[in-house]
Amino acid sequence: MGRHFEVRAKAYAESAAKKSSTYMRASKEIYMAAKSGDPNPDSNLALRSAIEKWKGQSVPRDVIDRAIKKAAGGDAESYAAGRYEAYGPGGSLFIIDTLSDNTNRALTEVRTAVTRKGGHLGSVIYNFTETGIFAFKGTNRDEVEEALILGDVDVREVNQVDEEYIEVLVEPDAFGAARDVLGTLGITDFEKAEVCPIANDPITLDDPSDLRKFNELCDLLDEIEDVQNVYHNVELSDE
Repeated sequence: MGRHFEVRAKAYAESAAKKSSTYMRASKEIYMAAKSGDPNPDSNLALRSAIEKWKGQSVPRDVIDRAIKKAAGGDAESYAAGRYEAYGPGGSLFIIDTLSDNTNRALTEVRTAVTRKGGHLGSVIYNFTETGIFAFKGTNRDEVEEALILGDVDVREVNQVDEEYIEVLVEPDAFGAARDVLGTLGITDFEKAEVCPIANDPITLDDPSDLRKFNELCDLLDEIEDVQNVYHNVELSDE
């Protein structure tokens, strides 16, 4: 089904435990976005983007509203963002974003997970390109592309990734403009809507041992409370 958005979405919905973890991550990110500015998403672009991102991962409205209410109430809780880069099994590359009230703990837990599976921290960001990405149900690819071009949106790609989904890739600073143009077409519900790093040259892991260790590392990172997002360069099977 196209790049990675649908594979990540499936991964987050596989169990009740992972669903709870997703809600927690959504609450922290939305809370921080609301706390850093106006708690009204209509006038806070960061908050609106965070809400759209997590709605795309099926986070319920009440979870979102509670996080905004908590921030509006002047709660003193605070989190610091972190980004760690790593080499994993079989030539896999990782970018790991954290949001934590203890950055030393976040670093230690991420590094421990990576080294347990034979990897190590190191610079890999040059293998990725920051990209605005929207994924949504639709079959009108040509209409979407035309509207974005006429709306003067800096588009990289518009793909019909299967019979049901369209994926739009734009320059990061065109994210808001693209969202507004899509809204004029009645497209407001997204499977994915965020700015994130996408691998320039995705790889496949043909060695079963490498693939097993890669999947185990993904699971370990998913279990870390401070980890918000994990991006990698491995092309996964839809099966």
